[in-house]
Amino acid sequence: MAEKLLQVSGVSKHFGGFTALAGVSLDIAQGERFGLIGPNGSGKTTLINCISGLLRNESGKIVFAQKEISGLAAYQRTRLGIARSFQVPRPFTTMSVLENLLVPSAYVLHLKDSEGETMAMEILKSMGLADKAQVRASQLSQVELRKLELARAMAAKPRLLISDEAMAGLAGNEVDEVLEILFELNAKGITIIMIEHIMQAVMRFSQRVVCLDAGKIICEGTPASIVENPDVQKAYLGA
Repeated sequence: MAEKLLQVSGVSKHFGGFTALAGVSLDIAQGERFGLIGPNGSGKTTLINCISGLLRNESGKIVFAQKEISGLAAYQRTRLGIARSFQVPRPFTTMSVLENLLVPSAYVLHLKDSEGETMAMEILKSMGLADKAQVRASQLSQVELRKLELARAMAAKPRLLISDEAMAGLAGNEVDEVLEILFELNAKGITIIMIEHIMQAVMRFSQRVVCLDAGKIICEGTPASIVENPDVQKAYLGA
């Protein structure tokens, strides 16, 4: 059995009187394709914000690569090997596509310009963006921005990539393009957590899926079992 890369144990988070996470626990194995689903307000974003360090959990602990990271800042977690994309792409719009990748490679990996550029071009090639290297990020299409967001995350050379709605707003063929990229990254050994509202994409990609509702895990299993689970149907449809 593959080693556990990420362990979330009893994690809770509140915003005032609102409970966003209520003792969530889950393990993710090295190299796993893991889907995280749930209706709006279920706690998905709060959970990945706690994992990536944008938020601090109030109780419980988070262990990554056998290291307790609950007290670490986001940049420290990035340097350990956790990277994420965001629902809304956040490129440096006045910079070129290539320059957008040189920032994390220099900041996180401390690479020299020549080393960083070589690595960045390899990443852009894998994303199908090599021909856009000198184009300003503000001139990219929606699907190209989504690919750039993933490329920026990969520039930190993570062991764990959190893909936060990387396919939102894309057409069917564009969803396929992004899925292909994620499959290829996973084939290279990258563990991936996918948060996505496009259920067909989550089910095609994931080996295991967890469904959150009201800050709690209501079920966990294979994509096939999740689709048939009455608790999931109730959470999404209110049935």
